[in-house]
Amino acid sequence: MRPVLTDNEIEGFRRRLCEAAERLFAERGVEGVSMRQIAERLNCSAMTPYRYFRNKDDIFAAVRAAALDRFSERLETARRSPGTPSRRGRAVGDAYLRFAIEEPDAYRLIFDLSQPEDSDYPDLVRANARARKTMTGYLEDLIAAGLMNGDPKTLGLIYWAGTHGLVTLFMAGKIDEAELRALHEQMARTLSHGAMREPASAQTTRAS
Repeated sequence: MRPVLTDNEIEGFRRRLCEAAERLFAERGVEGVSMRQIAERLNCSAMTPYRYFRNKDDIFAAVRAAALDRFSERLETARRSPGTPSRRGRAVGDAYLRFAIEEPDAYRLIFDLSQPEDSDYPDLVRANARARKTMTGYLEDLIAAGLMNGDPKTLGLIYWAGTHGLVTLFMAGKIDEAELRALHEQMARTLSHGAMREPASAQTTRAS
């Protein structure tokens, strides 16, 4: 008789399976990985993964959701750090870069790849929404403090696009880590200046 697994044992195996799958996806590409190969990496029978996931797409969605949650946790921790809203905003930007540098495979899986029907995977939808919120929350803080002006979602997309572009150059070997950080700092200063709230006197002068 097959032993009955506890919830912790089931969760532990799912986590190990996703970790093995993430490495395989990074090595061979998603299309180049089979359920059998994932089972072999775990030293289990070819049918065992099917006890936990319907198919490879299910596993890919779970891998991406887990990576997104790790990404979000870093940015959320940075937003909770002590200091002014400006300092916390810089900490969030640094956390983004550190995730890309320290977990490049996970970064590529969540930002460079997608699935045709993300909405079929509720946990992935939740993780995506959480990640998007981490990239606008610190801007809400800056706007509330009167340091910036604009829609936080729009500003978040602009910052994200710029940062992702720099990370892509870094991962392609076009710039090194020092250049990545220097360019990111310059980009953040330039974008922040453009979104900076004007003094009331300047607004009144322009209106007149």
